[in-house]
Amino acid sequence: MMYTCQSETGRIRSVFLKKAADAFGDEKTLSAQWQTLNYLSQPILAAANNEYAQFESFFSAQGAEIFYLPPGKSAYPDSIYCRDAAIATDQGMILCNMGKPARKQEPIAMKTEFENRGIKILGQIDQPGTLEGGDVAWIDTKTLAVGESYRTNEAGIEQLRALLRPSGVNLVLVPLPHYKGENDVFHLMSIFSPIDQDLALVYSPLMPITFRNYLLGRSMKLIEVPDSEFGTMGCNVLSLAPRECLMLTGNPLTLEKLKKAGCHMATYTGMEISLKGGGGPTCLSRPILREC
Repeated sequence: MMYTCQSETGRIRSVFLKKAADAFGDEKTLSAQWQTLNYLSQPILAAANNEYAQFESFFSAQGAEIFYLPPGKSAYPDSIYCRDAAIATDQGMILCNMGKPARKQEPIAMKTEFENRGIKILGQIDQPGTLEGGDVAWIDTKTLAVGESYRTNEAGIEQLRALLRPSGVNLVLVPLPHYKGENDVFHLMSIFSPIDQDLALVYSPLMPITFRNYLLGRSMKLIEVPDSEFGTMGCNVLSLAPRECLMLTGNPLTLEKLKKAGCHMATYTGMEISLKGGGGPTCLSRPILREC
């Protein structure tokens, strides 16, 4: 069996997670930070811990090796969305430079964890560049889609391009819309979730025509998320393996469409760990190795 870091859909063999208890800290921390971080409301800690235990169990059931990011010197709720701080490549990890100022320390903390585990670091994104992991998605092992957003700017994308050029990776630029503005959580993966090499879940009303046509030109089938389920993160679906997906409960129309496309679906409750903070299963995980 061969493995790659440059995939969104191969069976996950290793993954970094950060437990809700280690990110959220205590009720005092949550009370002090949730409004500043633009959460919908304050997460309930006990419920969040229960939700997270269910969420992480799906990786264990897959037989994936799980690495847990430790708590920092002070708890920071957004660090639960650990995909955003780094990008996995076959040549090593790329440390991001977060577009959300309050999250600037997360890649630094992740760098320490990578070094402690002997995981190679290919490079990092530096000012004035910004780039977040939710804005990048591997289409195949040589093609990386990159959203230009309020969190990921042109300078960050050019640094990423330079880091990946020696390995022959092609970047596909996806200009993202203003939508709800610079304080909202809106990444490429808010509207695009690869399910298999020839299948993706999309929300076309916010997708650039050029990118949508590019995907169709690759003979990729697109499953459309209905308007009624976009706000409940129906488009944020994690591929645990080809056509084996994990998604939030509460999106029955999208769930049924995926099942009709031959996908095996699992769901988790995520009111506290996902909906309130705007981060679905892709955001909550930083896969490293996948089967290819």
